Amino acid sequence: MAQATLTVAKPRALREYIFGAAFLIAGLLLIWPLSSGTGGLISTFVLTSRRAGVEIPAPDLVLPTQVSLYVLGALVMLTGVWQLLRGFKRVTLVLSLVALAVIAAFLVWATRDKSLNLTGMLVSSLVRAAPIAFAALSGLYSERSGVVNIGIEGMMLGSAFTAAVLASVTDSLFLGVVGGVITAMLLALLHGVLSIRYRVNQIISGTMVIILMLGLTSYLQRAILNENPSLNEPGTMSELAIPILWRIPVIGPLLFNQTIMIYLLFGLLILTQVLLYQTRWGLRVRAVGEHPRAADTLGINVFRTRYMCVLLSGLMAGLGGAHMSIGAVGRFNEGMTSGKGFLGLAAMIFGNWNPGGSFLGSMIFGFFDSWQEKLSILQVGVPPDLLGMAPYLATMVVLAGVVARSRMPAADGVPYEKQ
Repeated sequence: MAQATLTVAKPRALREYIFGAAFLIAGLLLIWPLSSGTGGLISTFVLTSRRAGVEIPAPDLVLPTQVSLYVLGALVMLTGVWQLLRGFKRVTLVLSLVALAVIAAFLVWATRDKSLNLTGMLVSSLVRAAPIAFAALSGLYSERSGVVNIGIEGMMLGSAFTAAVLASVTDSLFLGVVGGVITAMLLALLHGVLSIRYRVNQIISGTMVIILMLGLTSYLQRAILNENPSLNEPGTMSELAIPILWRIPVIGPLLFNQTIMIYLLFGLLILTQVLLYQTRWGLRVRAVGEHPRAADTLGINVFRTRYMCVLLSGLMAGLGGAHMSIGAVGRFNEGMTSGKGFLGLAAMIFGNWNPGGSFLGSMIFGFFDSWQEKLSILQVGVPPDLLGMAPYLATMVVLAGVVARSRMPAADGVPYEKQ
């Protein structure tokens, strides 16, 4: 006689109900009070771009402010109701879409009876996201092999300083980048020796790198660069336009008229994806990060693999630091990394230790870093200091939504001792 089986539904987690309630409240706030007083107003988003003295025309995106807020608010509320009643299988994706809707609503409200160059904001977001993406790649290489590297911030800072000074002395931006990368790789080697060979706690080792470079670069800035301004005038990299493609509205200025450092970032993202998931070397790296003892029994040199990945981590951090000083700003400023290394680690976690997801997380943080400047210009009535908190608030919200579903490499942060 056939036995009947009883399937018991898996209880839903409390965080799913919290998300549903948060979506519902967010939608209500968009409908009221955000939309109050916006009747008859128009929000204009300019898509025309002006790059290198050339105007790339595109029709403006004109939206009725109040209607747009009602629509976005209603969509967010419906998402919240569905989340409370049934729940979504991919809460992280839904959280991202809701966040996008809330951001869009806030921009619509901020531009009521005003205009905002949306193309320029997207370009600025990419430029600001680049060092975060380099930091995310840095953490990705290191942690995929099982070594936690929170010293990325210090490596980027050391690279930014060296790149600015060396480029000023040699009048060569290329040599500046090379010098910055070498500095970051030496710091990565120091971190690797301490954490791999001597099995020092990896958090402490990374923190030491940060403190070392914060103190050293601050001292050198005040003692040398402030006294010799000519040593801090490296110049900046100019945009390199790709013929024909850079004239495509919106997409052209964003993707095809950037500095060589951002093109290099795109290439490294693709290369990292291929190396980690399509090559034997990538399989060995992931094996070392997941189960180093099993990898060792198969003949994989765990120590050499980890040293190599930590050095690659330093290379990526060095490119990020050099981009900040000579790729964008054109000088070194004390403490100029401003937490970009930590934001990179947050983007890496958001992307579940994968290149594509890490870049998406970097773009989110870069967007919030850009919008504080744009909204300050629009004078939306929000204090600039509060707007400056946006990237870090976004970090907390993103990690709260995805960290429970992200899976770090099993041996990440665990020193290996050969037996």
